[in-house]
Amino acid sequence: MAYIQGENKPVSDDSDGCPFCLLLESGQPDSDSLIVARDELVFAILNLYPYNPGHLMVLPYRHVADYTELTLEETVAVAQYTQRAMRVIRAISAPHGFNIGLNQGPVAGAGIAAHLHQHVVPRWGGDSNFMPVIGHTKVLPQLLGDTWKLLADAWRDVD
Repeated sequence: MAYIQGENKPVSDDSDGCPFCLLLESGQPDSDSLIVARDELVFAILNLYPYNPGHLMVLPYRHVADYTELTLEETVAVAQYTQRAMRVIRAISAPHGFNIGLNQGPVAGAGIAAHLHQHVVPRWGGDSNFMPVIGHTKVLPQLLGDTWKLLADAWRDVD
């Protein structure tokens, strides 16, 4: 409900109001900001409102909204970090599959459309059950801090 009601949504389309940019500028430890890993051009962060445990996003540091605005180097870095994220998640939780995707613009489902982010969502057979359909709630059997620790530790070990 926090997400639906607009909590942590950007106040503007520029980097001054972008929650991702603000988080990067905050100086918080990665464990508090849920940043799993950093590279020169991109970083991986847990989704604050995950669909499943391990749901993370890969983002360029540069504040761009559209996939076509990425440089070639950023495009490669996003792709490589997405592959790495998949290997890490497979190593720690053995999902049956993944949803990988970019939502371009609010009409396409982008909650924070001003800063490009690629979702990496682990999926398991039967992970969509009666709770979201009947109970209008999602059961997540793992705390974000615990998920962060597993992913951050595995990120260093998995190639």
